Amino acid sequence: MTRILAVETSTEACSCALWCDGELDEDFALIPRLHTQHLLPMVARLLARAQLGFADLDAIAVGRGPGSFTGLRIAMGVAQGLAFAAGLPLLPVSTLATLVCQVASEGTLSEDSWIFSTMDARIDQVYWGWYRWDPREPQLYGEENLTRPEQVTLPPQNSPLIGVGSGLVFRERLPPDLQQRLITAYPDCLPRSRHVASLAASRWLAGDRGVNPELAEPLYLRERVTHS
Repeated sequence: MTRILAVETSTEACSCALWCDGELDEDFALIPRLHTQHLLPMVARLLARAQLGFADLDAIAVGRGPGSFTGLRIAMGVAQGLAFAAGLPLLPVSTLATLVCQVASEGTLSEDSWIFSTMDARIDQVYWGWYRWDPREPQLYGEENLTRPEQVTLPPQNSPLIGVGSGLVFRERLPPDLQQRLITAYPDCLPRSRHVASLAASRWLAGDRGVNPELAEPLYLRERVTHS
């Protein structure tokens, strides 16, 4: 039996999830600036519902970013502390990839889909990446980026596009061709631990055993980190 605990606090949302052989349980709350107070009690409640302890887990997964500097530090610090104390490996997961999974849960994706995953990075910038859908794990095309909305570049194929994430608040500032090809948009989606857990489980079952907790690092993208 495979059991993976996941934590995610890269935005104003705070969540934790438990993946047990394909069954998912999640606690999710919109609690800006209260993550440090609520994350560990949420984890304790989640494990109590499943009647599990840390010794019963195989790994801990964490939303590694991009996202809020403070939020990423909270999730990574908690995940590293729990994993180190329990002697468990850590599985860092892209927050942009989790947004793609949310679109897939709506049943709207095929292997031909191009997904523009984006998050509001504050100070007039967006985090973004282009993904192709794969049931095992969304496939990133190129790199995850941080730019002004006008500087987003398009994927090579001239095909319809799907957008997801808070960065779509800047939709009218995106390149005109991207706006025209964007057939479906999900601007209200936030990263969730249930998708961190499912992506981590897919990797674990494929043989990825993660990293030692002290080797995991959050992905900030911004060269000069500022608090958000």
